[in-house]
Amino acid sequence: MSMIRDLRAAVRPRPSLRKNGTAYDTAHAAENNSAVVDCAVYRGGERLTADRNLTPHEAIRQVRRDGGFVWIGLHEPTEAEFADIAAEFGLHPLAVEDAVHAHQRPKLERYDDTLFTVFKTVHYVEHDELTASSEVVETGEVMCFTGRDFFITVRHGGKGSLRALRHRLQEDRELLAKGPSAVLHAIADHVVDGYIAVAEAMQDDIDEVETEVFSPGRKGTPRGTDASRIYQLKREVLEFKRAVSPLVRPMQLLSERPMRLIDPDIQKYFRDVADHLTQVQEQVLGFDELLNSILQANLAQASVAQNEDMRKITSWAAIIAVPTMVCGVYGMNFDYMPELRWKFGYPLVLTVTVALCFAIHRTLKRNGWL
Repeated sequence: MSMIRDLRAAVRPRPSLRKNGTAYDTAHAAENNSAVVDCAVYRGGERLTADRNLTPHEAIRQVRRDGGFVWIGLHEPTEAEFADIAAEFGLHPLAVEDAVHAHQRPKLERYDDTLFTVFKTVHYVEHDELTASSEVVETGEVMCFTGRDFFITVRHGGKGSLRALRHRLQEDRELLAKGPSAVLHAIADHVVDGYIAVAEAMQDDIDEVETEVFSPGRKGTPRGTDASRIYQLKREVLEFKRAVSPLVRPMQLLSERPMRLIDPDIQKYFRDVADHLTQVQEQVLGFDELLNSILQANLAQASVAQNEDMRKITSWAAIIAVPTMVCGVYGMNFDYMPELRWKFGYPLVLTVTVALCFAIHRTLKRNGWL
């Protein structure tokens, strides 16, 4: 149990790591116009202080000479930028193509002595009010190459930086001493924890929409809401679902099937990640079904409201038809009309007309049409 607490604690937010009084600075990669965000050698669970300016080629040569493993982080590399690294580490061309061009489904593939894992990162987009065009979730991708003595991450998207995660992991020497598989677990746990946070935030949006649809409006009837808002939220839930559902099988494989590149002490704790991922998947599927029900209920309310309006219009048309008919008959200018020459004929016709209108109104109101 202490092992899993250490693993979970390693990927929880902590203050920024500083070593020798100076925070690790990875901005030099951007200054050099390189896709490499960070490149570090780890031996015995500790980041070597001398490797701050190593290139990937120098790092892997040092690792294969002295032991340990190298962790290289890249952000949206081009084919040319990734080609030399792929050749140096013997990465499979199919995996390299997927990593460069992105837009992949979450998956786990094995190429010779390398595991290729794709994660979809999901970030919740804060908004004051949900509209028909609101972006609720923003997705990115993290591709991981796990080898015997190297770990390479290729990140796509503006969110989901792994810098803070790297710094937190560097605080736990015992964990990093397990090698690249410990980093893979930490990233998987980090991504799934992000899913949990997004699911909680989306629950609030869905609750808000559900409240608006079923809250009382005029005369105690549900007031409903704009269907386009519900549809937009449903689209965002589907985007979230595409990130979560395909990842379930890879996590099950990592937790259940023995793999040469995964340390046995680390593998058992992938079950914890798989369990949390399954919970999120069930929650997302529930969101989808609930939004379907809310959308159908909102459309039904709109139909009911239209029927109510049509009944009212029809009722008033029936009432107005009585004086219209009477006026139409007496407006034909015949010489011999009923009670035309009688002194009380005009008041009588008006009285009968009003009485008929009142009777029709009472009948329709009693039947719920007015």
